[in-house]
Amino acid sequence: MIQIPSPRRNLWLLIVIISAVLTTSLSAQENQPKTPPTPGPMLADGMIKLDTPEFNVMLVRSSQTVAALKPKLAPDFDFTPGDLLVGRSQDGYFHLGDITLRLRSGNSEEWKNYSTSTSRKPVKALPISAAVLAAADLSPALPADIPLQVIRTWSLRQGKLALQFTLKNKTAQTVQIGALGIPMIFNNVLNDRSLDDAHAKCSFYDPYIGEDAGYLQVTPLSGKGPALLVIPDGDTPFEAYNPIVDRPNHFGAKPVFTDPTPRGITFEGFYEWMVHSQAYAENEWKGVQEWNPPTSVTLKPGESKTYGLRFVLSNSVRAIENTLAENRRPVAVGIPGYVLPTDIDARLFLKYSRPVKSLSVEPEAALSIARIAPSNGWAAYDVKGTQWGRSRLTITYQDGLVQTIQYFVTKPESEVVADMGHFLTTKQWYVDRNDPFHRSPSVMTYDREINQIVMQDSRAWIAGLGDEGGGGAWLSAIMKELVEPDKEEIDKLEQFIDGVVWGGLQYEDGPNKFGVRKSLFYYQPDEMPKGFYRSDLDWSSWTSWNKKASEQVDRSYDYPHVAAAYWVMYHLARNEQGLVTNHPWDWYLSQAYETSIAMTKYAEGLAVFGQMEGDIFPQILADLKREGMAEQAANLEAKMHSRTDRWKAQAYPYGSEMPWDSTGQEEVYGWTKYFGYQDKADVTLNAILGYDPTIPHWGYNGSARRYWDFIFAAKDRRLERQLHHYGSSLNAIPLLSEYRRHPDDFYVLRVGYGGTMGALTDIDQEGFASAAFHSFPDMLKPDPLSGDYGPNFFGHAWNTATYIVHHPQFGWVAFGGNIKVNGVTISATPLDSARSRVYIASLGLWLTLDCGAFEAIKINSATGAVEIGLAAATPFTPSARLHVEQPAKVHGAGTYHPTKTFNIEREAYVIPLDKEVTRIELSASH
Repeated sequence: MIQIPSPRRNLWLLIVIISAVLTTSLSAQENQPKTPPTPGPMLADGMIKLDTPEFNVMLVRSSQTVAALKPKLAPDFDFTPGDLLVGRSQDGYFHLGDITLRLRSGNSEEWKNYSTSTSRKPVKALPISAAVLAAADLSPALPADIPLQVIRTWSLRQGKLALQFTLKNKTAQTVQIGALGIPMIFNNVLNDRSLDDAHAKCSFYDPYIGEDAGYLQVTPLSGKGPALLVIPDGDTPFEAYNPIVDRPNHFGAKPVFTDPTPRGITFEGFYEWMVHSQAYAENEWKGVQEWNPPTSVTLKPGESKTYGLRFVLSNSVRAIENTLAENRRPVAVGIPGYVLPTDIDARLFLKYSRPVKSLSVEPEAALSIARIAPSNGWAAYDVKGTQWGRSRLTITYQDGLVQTIQYFVTKPESEVVADMGHFLTTKQWYVDRNDPFHRSPSVMTYDREINQIVMQDSRAWIAGLGDEGGGGAWLSAIMKELVEPDKEEIDKLEQFIDGVVWGGLQYEDGPNKFGVRKSLFYYQPDEMPKGFYRSDLDWSSWTSWNKKASEQVDRSYDYPHVAAAYWVMYHLARNEQGLVTNHPWDWYLSQAYETSIAMTKYAEGLAVFGQMEGDIFPQILADLKREGMAEQAANLEAKMHSRTDRWKAQAYPYGSEMPWDSTGQEEVYGWTKYFGYQDKADVTLNAILGYDPTIPHWGYNGSARRYWDFIFAAKDRRLERQLHHYGSSLNAIPLLSEYRRHPDDFYVLRVGYGGTMGALTDIDQEGFASAAFHSFPDMLKPDPLSGDYGPNFFGHAWNTATYIVHHPQFGWVAFGGNIKVNGVTISATPLDSARSRVYIASLGLWLTLDCGAFEAIKINSATGAVEIGLAAATPFTPSARLHVEQPAKVHGAGTYHPTKTFNIEREAYVIPLDKEVTRIELSASH
């Protein structure tokens, strides 16, 4: 049996063994001779060159589909996979300009499927004019029995490139269009590319599935340069977003239309903009709550209808909303976003040339909406979440344009987190002294469909407390205590650390001391009684590690979980009284340090890359310095500096063993910033903004791109855009860090906060936390397995805070709390899950507590004086420990400090707490 050192990242061996899942190994395939692709007949007649104010466009003459779409602002960049055109020139490959239809005629109940990609016969060119750049009758590319004539035009409309389809009923019967899709074929194909090549040529794209106000944004991988926006032209709502998979039964939805471009870790697949989707809702999506109501349209004999899209260019990712407004499209800004705890007073700002005619909510009781005074040209509304779960706000404007915004309502953040902690330490708490894998006592992976702990899985790590997919449950439980410590839960986690982690998952002696093994569970039938392993699972693949494989310590990604567990216990033991009792604080900090060093020693091959939860390492270093552990601090800093120097030498320093990944950026940003490599920190930040959007939809807002981890850590194993997988909250860490340094960059605050809050949408009403949400329209639900949720909650716990912002257009607003303005007095109530961090953007002031909680914040906007209210003392927290930092140098802010004198320990003010709220004044010296 071949042993694979990584369940989800070691691409080199995965492609050999499960090539049906993955697509390519960069270096391996680059060194192999390749057979040049054979041009398809569609290329025989050459190209048509079109010139528009924003784009240089090439069309394939025979099909009049797009061969290249290059912005004049970056003329060497192509938004479409034009460099793959020859290989994709055969029948069956979709191109920009194609269309899919599902139709039925007369009284027929059967939908028939039609696509212009199936048979690439030359279309019939039609006359052009000054405005019409190219036109064709698509009948030759469609089956003879299609009841519609389809005319496609490429034109200039108000100076913008437009694609239009006119559908005419050419029969004597009515024709119902049950589904109409316009494939969005852009170059997200990373197959066979190096990281540098991918950044030079490829894009990611994400939808705003917002009906008439919907759009698609296409952003270069680098996050730099112009972004492409696809917007409706005429009556072409963005009703649904449908994946185009490569073949049936290949880790995804049941396909109707396919494209043979191989999907895998380097290509998630294409998608199509669905104008109508009723035919899918009646069949493949039956019973699923779609984002928007599915529709169809009926054409009478001789009747026609036109649909269209426009392609517009935004100068940058940050300028997308301005570009929408300039093109007379509705713009929505939700504050603090589209995830609404029921105790938060949210705001919604709308900008459009026509006034709002009506608002409606579904379910009706889910949200309350009240109009308030306009704000600098924006219509403004108070929004309150009142019913848990998904909800849709529908806005109808005076001109009939319909916009939908998707919200997710949660319990108050503190309740969500408390529910999760309780669920993890009760329902997911496993105790069995006779467990052959010594996993007891622990918090284990859980299957919500059957409401049982997962005792066996053919992916060994899932049941073995290892990797992200098996360690996710206990990591969530550990990080919960950083946010909301609970003595009973901490007692259990101390048992877990002493009984399972130290001496189990982590070697306590021998040549691998402090090394972290990959899994406690393994597949070794010759060691177990006959029939021990489940017969309904496939134990034949590489994922079923045997004992030797499970004991390996060369997987760096396992180390941050263990380091985080020790650090949280250090933090609680050092700053609280009586919460942690099994070991003194210095034992936990030493364990965290040794685990960090062990990663660079035993897992050097993978430790050269940025790690998920890698922000734990700078924090451990900071605490070693604060505790006077100079030798250990110097050693750790040297190890991390060596890793960072490697990143400094790379054009794109956040690579991993994957051809492309979205997890290393978090730690890479932190260390490059720490060691002063600002250029690499900026490259990393821009890349995050390239794959992490702000969109008026809770599922996509702040949701960093991930699309393969359902295979390795979920129950429904699919290659699928994951909504609020752990990449979202982890990538939010550098975004919010950047915002605190640059408080005028409101965009990164919105994206980062969206990712931080998205982690809470994976937690159900009882506290079960899912790996992520399935975005394909045949599911639209959380995965039943807890899987790799742990790093997601790490990101939330690391980031949760209240941000108080004075915005030039929206006035005083809060993210993570509520705010009231009375003259020059701004009063804020922190309501984030921890209530231990507050950022006052107008002052660049970052207030954090090692223990204690903020109850209230008051700001005098005239004088800059700040008053903080600290929660009452508890038996565990007789004093608060306050850090006062100013990461942004705001002009005129001065240097803040308490007006009273307090002892300072480990760079924190030690503030004795009263039985009631303790109020502290902060003032600035100049």
